[in-house]
Amino acid sequence: MHDYRRLLDLHGVTWGEKLIPYVGEVHTSAYLMNGYDYWNACFRRLGGTRRDMDARMGELDLDVVVRDALGGDVLDNLAALRLTPEGHRLEARTLAVLDDAPLSTTLLLDSSMPEEVTVTVDGVAHVVPPGGAKLVAITSAGTVIAGEPIDLGALTRRARAARVRLRAGFPCRWAVTSGDGQGWYPRGAVRALDAQLRPYFHGDDLEVDVPAERLTVSVTRGMEYGSATVDVEPAPGEELTVELTPERLYDAAAHGWYGGDLHVHLNWMGDEPATPERAAAAQIGEDLHVLNLVAGNVAGNRVYDRELLEEWVGRDLPWSDESHVARFGVEYRNDLLGHFSAFGLTGMPTRFHSGFGDSPDTHPNSAPLAELRGLGAVTGYGHPFHTNLSDTDPPDRAVAAGRNCSAREIVVDAALGLIDSLDVLNHSSIQATAVVYRRLIGAGNRLAVTAGTDAVLSISRRGTASSPPGWERVYAWVDGPLTAVSFAEAVRRGRTFATTGPWLELDVGGHRPGDTMRPAEGDTVTITARTVGPEVEWLQLRTADGVIAEGGPGLLTAELTVHEPTYVVAVAGGGPHPRSMHPGGAYAHTSPVYIGDHVARRADVEWCLRWLDLLEPLLDADGTFASAAQRAAHRDLHDQARQVYRARLRAVSGS
Repeated sequence: MHDYRRLLDLHGVTWGEKLIPYVGEVHTSAYLMNGYDYWNACFRRLGGTRRDMDARMGELDLDVVVRDALGGDVLDNLAALRLTPEGHRLEARTLAVLDDAPLSTTLLLDSSMPEEVTVTVDGVAHVVPPGGAKLVAITSAGTVIAGEPIDLGALTRRARAARVRLRAGFPCRWAVTSGDGQGWYPRGAVRALDAQLRPYFHGDDLEVDVPAERLTVSVTRGMEYGSATVDVEPAPGEELTVELTPERLYDAAAHGWYGGDLHVHLNWMGDEPATPERAAAAQIGEDLHVLNLVAGNVAGNRVYDRELLEEWVGRDLPWSDESHVARFGVEYRNDLLGHFSAFGLTGMPTRFHSGFGDSPDTHPNSAPLAELRGLGAVTGYGHPFHTNLSDTDPPDRAVAAGRNCSAREIVVDAALGLIDSLDVLNHSSIQATAVVYRRLIGAGNRLAVTAGTDAVLSISRRGTASSPPGWERVYAWVDGPLTAVSFAEAVRRGRTFATTGPWLELDVGGHRPGDTMRPAEGDTVTITARTVGPEVEWLQLRTADGVIAEGGPGLLTAELTVHEPTYVVAVAGGGPHPRSMHPGGAYAHTSPVYIGDHVARRADVEWCLRWLDLLEPLLDADGTFASAAQRAAHRDLHDQARQVYRARLRAVSGS
């Protein structure tokens, strides 16, 4: 942790990582929350295609990117000093400061001057180039010198201090806000914002210093609970106790279902290095049954939290109990073939990434997958796709050119039985991932639906990355006590559904997800799906041939007459909702109940074969190989997968 603090102090929120697109986005997101604004600003500065922009990221002045992305707006955490030929003006959202507490914020020096300008802030001189911008930390509300003194008094308003004591009876997620939306936190807490810009922190029986004015206090505890809210107004100097408990919407563990987040980073750049204690508070405060903290690199060889993985591999982290299991795992990363996580490791792997810096794409993902599974891990591709994809689209868009961490090798690894799951619930395109998932299982592959948020505890302000772990979850039905082993086995067997919040049940003739049933041809089976959660607006039942029934939330039933092997899944969703932190709204998807042993639909197998054909020109254009043998290893693996799919196609054709 001390080393990460040093990296932050030396390099800022990027921790010295090479400037590639998502490193730049972490920098700008320390101030902005909208990645779309960030990308637009990058395009305006660099122009060209997305691939051109990726190659030229090092040319960017990220302080200017922040200025451009704002487009003249002023944020709560970022005041602006406009330096213009007509004069200088200060623009800010005023922040409340308690009694004599110091101000701590950032000032954007934004120049439209034709010459460089020297600005002195807190006694330190900063040179702003012509038309440039610079972000400067400030710790006082005194004056700035830019040719003439500028009063910073508009940045703050002084407020009389009070205190609230927060009690729910068990650890929860809290938010305390004043009327202007400013968040208030316990002393020493990270000032985190979730994807909906709501401040939050975790714990119980907590003290928070607040202004003596009207405040809103809210409490919740992960997706199995609703939220409770109350307005209070403590008097100056008063300590006011607020007792507030969220209502439980459903109790998954009571029915043998345990929710996990299989992709969470403790440290991965950011504005505040995170400790295991913070992870513990978040897991218990969210009542997240299973937490997989993954060690992983960013843009080079450094693997964040590798030391903690080495210390704790194969063992539960100290705060684990009979209903909460926390482990350290791995995110293996290759930005051409895809990233995947591993949960339940029994020993240390030897590979963590390829294709970064001077390292070539030395091997297909199959090699680290085999090693991780040999170490007892359950594996799954994470944040798989970042584009729109409909049920009728060819796979071309999902395998588009460029290095962007899409899960391009999953069609290969699924055919060869090398991967266990796919994070259909992720922070990127759920819709595209669900389409790919159903194509894969329709082509004869057996994969579990899982969820990984990619939450980063060392980042406090970056959309879903700074949302609490478990804002999406994979629920797995565990036959017996919850352990890392039993949860991993339930995922392997496909006894899962994944969700942004809704509870989703599926029953097919008495069978649950992960089961295989073998009715006779012509038999009719009854299918039932049920949801719980105020965010659900629609519910579907789907087979390999598409939607067979749909309706509103609650209960949906259909009859299916069996003529050939197929699968059944349930899917539920809705629009934006306070309980769903995904920008696409509410969503839940089950793993299949398989009807017949060998599900293989011609259209889906051909779709996967088309995918394999697209991989070859992609690797030729964007792969980095140190030898012909390395390139050949990928081609050979693709040929093995092609043979599997062609054999399935022959079986479907009866020849």
